[in-house]
Amino acid sequence: MPNLHCTHCGQEGLEIGFIMETGPSSSGFARWVEGALERGTFFGGAKLVGRPKWQIDAYRCRHCYHLELFAGRPA
Repeated sequence: MPNLHCTHCGQEGLEIGFIMETGPSSSGFARWVEGALERGTFFGGAKLVGRPKWQIDAYRCRHCYHLELFAGRPA
């Protein structure tokens, strides 16, 4: 994404990164899931089957450290 600027302070030159997910069954990175959160009955986890999942592109402002997040592409 060229020419990104911080929506908080207006500075240019955002630094790319990612949102890390941790835990015993994690993939190492977070994803955006379409629709409202629905909890399953088994262990109370989120219902994910058949729901579109998108990679989260994360950018950090080098000036004020504000994060800008975008749902990039299917994950």
